[in-house]
Amino acid sequence: METRTERSEATLGAIVETALQMALADGLESLSLGEVAKRLGLSKSGVFSRIGSREALQKAVIDEYAKRFLQDVFMPAMRQPRGLPRLNAIMERWMARLEPFDSAASCLYCAGAFELDDREGPLRDLLLEHELYWRASLRRTVEQAIEAGHLRADTDADQLVFELDGLFIALLRETRFFRDQAAHARAWKAYERLIGSHAP
Repeated sequence: METRTERSEATLGAIVETALQMALADGLESLSLGEVAKRLGLSKSGVFSRIGSREALQKAVIDEYAKRFLQDVFMPAMRQPRGLPRLNAIMERWMARLEPFDSAASCLYCAGAFELDDREGPLRDLLLEHELYWRASLRRTVEQAIEAGHLRADTDADQLVFELDGLFIALLRETRFFRDQAAHARAWKAYERLIGSHAP
């Protein structure tokens, strides 16, 4: 039999899930306790009692997205050998997140960065913290590829991470704005050419 605590946790999970889908479709600023309540058939006070303020809801969405991002992209890639095989797996899984042509195939990191780039405050700080952690993880993977001899010893890891991030942003625009069905093939070809330019 389901306990009150389990029901409360399930409701909280549904609140965060609904808010996450709203944020992916329309941005973090689209979130409101009232709209989440309406979509779930709850009272606004019921949502507030479980999540707190609108800012708390936005933070919960960012944290949930970061958790899923690592679970979907980074953690499975850790099963690959260090170096280029692991970097390839990360890039493949990262790009694959944009394959469906719908609102869920967005990237809260990219969209949130544009949305919050000129807004100082705890929400921007939290998003930045998660993105810096992800970028540091990606940089470490590049460094391991250099150490393994898969990339040239003089490869600038920071520059390569910058270019990989730029490649993903280009793919995001081509996929969501231009709706180019060939975007993923083009992006992977660009990735292979970029990595090839650093081959030993």
